[in-house]
Amino acid sequence: MLITSETLLKVRYSETDQMGVVYHGNYAQYLELARIDWLSRLGVSYKSMEENGVMLPVFTLDFKFKKSAFFDDELIVKTSLTKIPTAKIVFDFEIFNKNNELLTTASTTLVFVDSKTRKPIPCPSYLLEKIKNY
Repeated sequence: MLITSETLLKVRYSETDQMGVVYHGNYAQYLELARIDWLSRLGVSYKSMEENGVMLPVFTLDFKFKKSAFFDDELIVKTSLTKIPTAKIVFDFEIFNKNNELLTTASTTLVFVDSKTRKPIPCPSYLLEKIKNY
């Protein structure tokens, strides 16, 4: 792993079904929150990236569900960067409950895109520099 961070989340009632189990579609939002937190801890604002014309749409999203998360659970999302980004950036995730039980693993690939042309671009140099200096 090049860089790993941990993001703490609490499952809200609206994220669950009638059995109190987190609806699978909500895990994508957990990963998004963790990615933004990962960037922030690196000293990069996702908002400022967008203001500077760089967008990061999701290209692939893969989940493996092992155990359920429930209403009011405290979750730890471990976000890892495993290789230097190019025109894309790949994150690996592990989601644990407070008992340190692995609930879910996931991976996302995002592509750096120019917001005006909507064409792929290389990873911004300021982000590469922060990653290499970490």
